[in-house]
Amino acid sequence: MNVKPDFSKHANHAETAPAFLSVWDIHAYYGESYIVQGVSFNVHEGEILALLGRNGAGKTTTLRSIARLANPQVNKGEIWLDHQPLHRMSSYQASMAGLGLVPEDRRIIPGLTVEENLQLAQIAPPIGWSLERLYELFPRLGERRKQEGVTLSGGEQQMLAIARALARDIKVLLLDEPYEGLAPVIVDEIEKTLRIVKEQGMTTIIVEQNAVRALQLADRAVILDTGSIVFDGTASEVLENEQLRAEYLAI
Repeated sequence: MNVKPDFSKHANHAETAPAFLSVWDIHAYYGESYIVQGVSFNVHEGEILALLGRNGAGKTTTLRSIARLANPQVNKGEIWLDHQPLHRMSSYQASMAGLGLVPEDRRIIPGLTVEENLQLAQIAPPIGWSLERLYELFPRLGERRKQEGVTLSGGEQQMLAIARALARDIKVLLLDEPYEGLAPVIVDEIEKTLRIVKEQGMTTIIVEQNAVRALQLADRAVILDTGSIVFDGTASEVLENEQLRAEYLAI
């Protein structure tokens, strides 16, 4: 008799170490569809967490739930960021509390230059991420600062979307499919930048279909399957566990 492998023992729902971002028992719906079914995990300050799973597993819904977006509907659970109750906040309030979501479609504002996109997001005066520092991190954006943002290449638009989130001096960077549709050389460049941002102490959650690249970047991984966590552990554990990867990531 074939028994389906059980990786649930890895799920770290009872973690007691202090967490910078804590997601506890989140349930989320799109209409009648029950997408996220009791998801709980912690992210520590300065850590990169890869949130992985097959298509439809609930990754983006979980990310949008953390960002407090109106859709999906979250009807249960708690989300805490640096002792602040995000679950009691609107998306605007969560953004002001330190969340920076880079959505899959990037949402570069038409009619504005690169610099205007950044200035619109930037707090005044900037505390950590001045325009000069952002241009140092993303030299291509500095070269194109007067160019309309929507005319940039896909990779450059992704850089602008990340820079725009950082411009608000956020505490947590939420990345939804940042590598999608990008050439490997551009992915390398963005990955290098994310490592630099991590060195500056940024806490990051990355949702990415390119699971291997995400795992190579991340410290830890949470794997979702049909809306529930089936693994919570180190990224290296996933890279070394062929059975786990085949079962839930198809790699």
